[in-house]
Amino acid sequence: MNRSSIELMAPAGSYESLMAAIKAGCNSVYFGVEQLNMRARSSNNFTLEDLKRIAQIGKENNIKTYLTLNTILYDHDISLMKSIVNAAKESGITAIIASDHAVMNYAKKVGVEIHISTQANVSNIDTVEFYSAYADVVVLARELSLKQVAEISREIKRREITGPSGKLVELEVFAHGALCMAVSGKCYLSLHSHYASANRGACVQNCRHSYVVTDKEDGTEYEIDNEYIMSAKDLCTIDFLDKILDAGVSVLKIEGRGRSVDYVYTVIQCYNEAINAYIEGTYTLEKINAWKDRLSTVFNRGFWDGYYLGRKMGEWCDESGSKSSKRKIYLAKGLKYFEQAQVGEFKCESHSLSIGDEIIITGPTTGYVQLIIDELRVDGKPAEKAEKGDVFTIAVNEKIRPSDKLYKLVPEKAN
Repeated sequence: MNRSSIELMAPAGSYESLMAAIKAGCNSVYFGVEQLNMRARSSNNFTLEDLKRIAQIGKENNIKTYLTLNTILYDHDISLMKSIVNAAKESGITAIIASDHAVMNYAKKVGVEIHISTQANVSNIDTVEFYSAYADVVVLARELSLKQVAEISREIKRREITGPSGKLVELEVFAHGALCMAVSGKCYLSLHSHYASANRGACVQNCRHSYVVTDKEDGTEYEIDNEYIMSAKDLCTIDFLDKILDAGVSVLKIEGRGRSVDYVYTVIQCYNEAINAYIEGTYTLEKINAWKDRLSTVFNRGFWDGYYLGRKMGEWCDESGSKSSKRKIYLAKGLKYFEQAQVGEFKCESHSLSIGDEIIITGPTTGYVQLIIDELRVDGKPAEKAEKGDVFTIAVNEKIRPSDKLYKLVPEKAN
């Protein structure tokens, strides 16, 4: 096995995340446009006008680009769906991720590559064989164990199941990120409570809330304070990534189109390093622990291993929100970059910046830069600290732009 045979797929909810994922070492990105995708509510989606630029960025950086068109469709959605598929083809997007047969049928007619979404709940080899008429890549249901995944992989080879390209069908699984309490994300709770269908990208995530149980006989109320009983911890597979790859998985998907740019960069970088270590034979417990420490610095609800290792029940959150060990504070906006000196100029708009602080810089073209301040100048003079209102410069070995934002990373418990 070599690195080119394993694809690390990154979420892209913005140009910042797209560029950060590329810098971190992804092989492909997935994203949504308009309202027909599973993050229509929670992510800042792209528009049809963005498709050509995204495809061009993908070609320039030798990565694949996947458009998610994976919601349930109604009759009144068909015209928009066809417009999106046509635009994806015209723009040169690599493939469309779909779960509704209407999308698969139309995309096949016009010659657009299809990947089968986890929303299709593919759980056995015969279903893989059925979808092979449409797709070269199948995302398996999230509830399968690695034993089941390995068996499906073996059967694909034994039966020589090929997709439209003539190559053996490849398997994709979720490797890291949020997990829904419902089977492969097909949840109806949000629809029942708020008439906002999760299966059409409008989930309000009321499963992540705390609840009170009422005794119907006497009206006594009991607050469920030990666990958020419908809110699963985040999936993390980096400590058994070797077993996933040994099972025959070709594509590792990182969840998080609604997450921040630092999340995308950190998670993709860690999993890219883990894949490389697996191939090089240096995948060790020491490295795994270091990766998990880094993963814990960005948004997470706590980690568990999903159902891959044979669990029958999920692990639930014991508190609301993130358990990340670090948080970011907005400090400054970019002003200009001095190419020859490799120095960036910023204006401090809130809080303060000191030598020794850890910072990140993000932007639609810059993507993601992370560094520790070892030298600081205010109005051209050496300084220990920059305060609100100051114009300051720092050494940055990558070009920064006026659209960039600078954040300071601080321990989560810090004020």
